[in-house]
Amino acid sequence: MSEVKLVAETRTEFGKGAARRIRREDKVPGVLYGHGTDPVHVTLPGHDLLMALRTPNVLISLDIDGKSELAIPKAVQRDVLRQGILTHVDLLLVKRGEKVNVEIPVHAEGELAPGANLLEHVLNALPVEAEATHIPESVTVSIAGLDAGDSVLAKDITLPSGVSLAVEDDTVVLQILAAQAEEAPAEGEGDEAAEA
Repeated sequence: MSEVKLVAETRTEFGKGAARRIRREDKVPGVLYGHGTDPVHVTLPGHDLLMALRTPNVLISLDIDGKSELAIPKAVQRDVLRQGILTHVDLLLVKRGEKVNVEIPVHAEGELAPGANLLEHVLNALPVEAEATHIPESVTVSIAGLDAGDSVLAKDITLPSGVSLAVEDDTVVLQILAAQAEEAPAEGEGDEAAEA
């Protein structure tokens, strides 16, 4: 898992006006909380934070006023119209060796059984418990040879060492659906359409 270093500044101004000023400077307002401490309101470098958040559950090493903290993103708000623009981020304080509950993306690989079947991601991300400094970026599931009606349950997914499910074993993660055949036009309908 990657660890990204960012320099954050504490902030004392709040509200929409202050947030707009922060964003104009290509920075993002955020809140750092956890471990029973009072929330710390911070300002983070916008571009660096956006790059860091391309990795799911990235571990962020924050330098705040000369003090070092580890955090993972818990909630990220983006501009509705411009998805590349971050408007706010909530960061959860973590410690090395501490277990945290996160969701990791599920990737499917392989070819389904012959026939017109569809793969449905019931869960796009799998809830797991992992050590904060060893959160897997994703999990890959083989769908090779699966046919309509088959499914992949949470317990069927091989997780890295030290990672455990944070969801019921029999939770459906992926399922294979039979593709719906297009209905042929009823007798006579095609002739009427051709005449029109």
